Amino acid sequence: MANRHRGEITAHLNGKAETLVLTLGALAELEDAFDGKDILAVAERLQSGRLSARDCTRIIAAGLRGAGQPVSDADVAMMTTDGGAAGFVRIVADLMAATFRPLTDRATEDPQTASQSPADLPGK
Repeated sequence: MANRHRGEITAHLNGKAETLVLTLGALAELEDAFDGKDILAVAERLQSGRLSARDCTRIIAAGLRGAGQPVSDADVAMMTTDGGAAGFVRIVADLMAATFRPLTDRATEDPQTASQSPADLPGK
């Protein structure tokens, strides 16, 4: 089962539940795939809502590889999901939300850190 606190999601691909996560390595891979732009520029581009099929393929493949699946972009391009193209866009949106959700949102979900301010959280 996916752990949202670690940025993981579950997506149904080819009729099977798969875990996806954008690890630091997967994010670096996406920076390279998107013309070497930094990850915040990549996130802004994706949040603009203008995704190509190639963008979706790259992001889903990076998420699967981040979760340990040995898949290529070509493998992902051949996969199916409920809802067709719109289903793939939803997977990408869910993965990006899990990856870039603000720390303040995470603090309210985690009982151990709920009483801490964002400045008290690790990495702040």
